[in-house]
Amino acid sequence: MSRQNILSGSPWEDKMGYCRAVRIGNIIEVAGTVAIVDGEKVKADDAFAQTNNIIERIEKVLQEAGASLNDVVRTRIFTTDISLFDDIARAHGASFRDIKPATGIYEISKLVAPEYLIEIEFTAIVS
Repeated sequence: MSRQNILSGSPWEDKMGYCRAVRIGNIIEVAGTVAIVDGEKVKADDAFAQTNNIIERIEKVLQEAGASLNDVVRTRIFTTDISLFDDIARAHGASFRDIKPATGIYEISKLVAPEYLIEIEFTAIVS
């Protein structure tokens, strides 16, 4: 099977030696992704907007890999504050209400920078 690496252009990809997503056969694994916090549309204190931003960005990555959100079978959500669950769940549910991937949400002590409240990993299988 061939391997397709999907790069996002992030400077971290070369520094850490990773890519945004890898497709081998019909399986796509998407690296942990944080929001692009711009201070206007996506703020450092807005878990709903950060979750939406992540999902919108990954939807484009999946399209580049020949898939869609409908192919997502698992999401793993990491947050620095589990009390934000309702906002995270509302945003996740808006995209995945009918798809219903397996998921988990985990509170962790920190992400790579303090403005990030959420990081999400995705697994998709193209049928």
